[in-house]
Amino acid sequence: MKQTITVTINGKAYSHEVEPRLLLIHYLREVLGLTGPHVGCETSICGACTVAVDGRAVKSCTMFAVQADGRQVVTIEGLAADGALHPVQQAFWEQHGLQCGFCTPGMIMTSRQLLERNPSPTEAEIRHGLEGNLCRCTGYQHIVNAVKAAAQAGK
Repeated sequence: MKQTITVTINGKAYSHEVEPRLLLIHYLREVLGLTGPHVGCETSICGACTVAVDGRAVKSCTMFAVQADGRQVVTIEGLAADGALHPVQQAFWEQHGLQCGFCTPGMIMTSRQLLERNPSPTEAEIRHGLEGNLCRCTGYQHIVNAVKAAAQAGK
């Protein structure tokens, strides 16, 4: 039995009938066509599907779309404004914090929350804050450098 949900995503309200078992990641990608969050492990280990729900970084493979009813969701697509990258996105670009790019949306969304909570993190705090996100390409140092650069740029 389908349920109607209304969710504000990247500042725009959407309303759809969805199956109660539909995961938020699949709603975003398959219903709305927002393919920035990636489907990785589907077990909450990799973090590639991370989005912000009411300002909190959430692995969207662990949340049903119906749980997002009435909430605010921001995906990687919603970070850039007026043609300018978000400071965390810009820092990832400048510091080469990505290679294949698969983990990048989740890393950026998690880094954004990390810097909102702690605007001047140490390297150890950055590494701890990103522990729930996996990268198979970079060796993490460039990602850490990107978070440091974003912190220095003011988030």
